[in-house]
Amino acid sequence: MEILKKNFFELTTKELYDILHLRSEIFVLEQNCLYQDLDEIDKISIHYFLIIDGEIVSYLRTYKDKDFTRITRVCTKKDYRKKGYSKTLINNAIKDLDKPILIHAQNYLKDFYESFGFKKTSEIFLEDGIEHIIMVLRD
Repeated sequence: MEILKKNFFELTTKELYDILHLRSEIFVLEQNCLYQDLDEIDKISIHYFLIIDGEIVSYLRTYKDKDFTRITRVCTKKDYRKKGYSKTLINNAIKDLDKPILIHAQNYLKDFYESFGFKKTSEIFLEDGIEHIIMVLRD
């Protein structure tokens, strides 16, 4: 197992392809959300990913906006879930990031994100047809 952290311009073509493939596999196909995953935010993000046997199996990205550092696009390949890989990446990111950290969490993952210290700061809202909540981790 290897954990990598790279900005957009450090990513190899294969890494970028594999990341976008994983995100599409989960967010577009598995969750049946038709939305534009490729955005300009990728270019300003730090990309964390976990590799097993040469395959990217877990991923997230982070970036700063004017008030918060954000963690987005957290995902793990279906066959690798419930093994702590997303948790490992989130813990790595939290150690690196300035607080406060904001996430738009899928509502069913509220307890998961609370385990890192995130607190719910919004009511449930729909994002791409899925129930989400805003959660923030402060110092």
